[in-house]
Amino acid sequence: MTPDDASTTDRPLLSVRDLSVRFPAGREGRVRRWVHAVEGVGFDVERGRTLGLVGESGSGKSTIGNALTGLVRATSGTVHLDGTDVLTARGRAARELRRRIAMVFQDPYASLDPRRSIGATIREPLDVHRLLASRAQRAARVAELLDLVGLPAQAAQRYPHELSGGQRQRVSIARALAADPDLIVLDEATASLDVSVQAQIMNLLRRLQRELGLTYLFISHDLAAVEHMSHRVVVMYLGRLMEQGERSGLYERPAHPYTQALMSAIPADDPAVERTRERILLSGELPSPVDPPSGCVFRTRCPLAIDACADHVPPVHLDVDHTAWCLRTDAALAGRAPR
Repeated sequence: MTPDDASTTDRPLLSVRDLSVRFPAGREGRVRRWVHAVEGVGFDVERGRTLGLVGESGSGKSTIGNALTGLVRATSGTVHLDGTDVLTARGRAARELRRRIAMVFQDPYASLDPRRSIGATIREPLDVHRLLASRAQRAARVAELLDLVGLPAQAAQRYPHELSGGQRQRVSIARALAADPDLIVLDEATASLDVSVQAQIMNLLRRLQRELGLTYLFISHDLAAVEHMSHRVVVMYLGRLMEQGERSGLYERPAHPYTQALMSAIPADDPAVERTRERILLSGELPSPVDPPSGCVFRTRCPLAIDACADHVPPVHLDVDHTAWCLRTDAALAGRAPR
């Protein structure tokens, strides 16, 4: 199953350009060292659609989500929400932007306060942003949100430890919806759940998107989940962009060797196909983000790497909706049949 078609406007809801996030990593002599968590990343998220952000651990996916929501400070770049730069906004403008971007975390138990009731947890954004005038209105809104995510109104009186993992994640989604945000960042929102519960939560998210016109940034290491949820996909490795494009084109014709390696790990539906399918195994270790390779950061593990990959790697536009950052795109695509 794939996401339903969604209407878009000319200007994307979210526009990220040259975003970099670095963390201090001590000194080596007089030289300060930095962790290059995200370097020069750019993408757009269109209204009513889902952008999937995928890559293995250490690729910088969650750091991007944290930078968008203000949980970490960006080193450089711009993040425009409806034309307003999130990173430079101050005062009332910053508070309004924080209301318009919500986040759902990976572990619902860790992200919910065990001392607060479910009702108080969902009501918190309404209190913080001073939405709805009376206590009765806020209580009605909490009941409405619980119903929206498939939980009974009585759940408002319960506490996180009294709920299952899937129910807790539904509470996290209800809390994210409370202040009527424009963008919801889903950071591995299904990763800690059982497979059957994952499917329920993804179907819930897609239903809410259809009914409420929501826009998602879906961050995950699970390519099957990203394919199920996303309209457009961005592939990252060691804080850099490797490839991005519309879901159908990228999954059917991955152009970057790293994307091809990731795709080869997705199990086929047909057992006979799975037994004969080629797997691409990457050699070597993930480089340190403190001292990343020059040029293409994937070159130290890439089976197609050449000397020129150590230099600047410009984007290769395969078509209007598909871009790969790879000098060997033609070689990578040669002889590869659609998945």
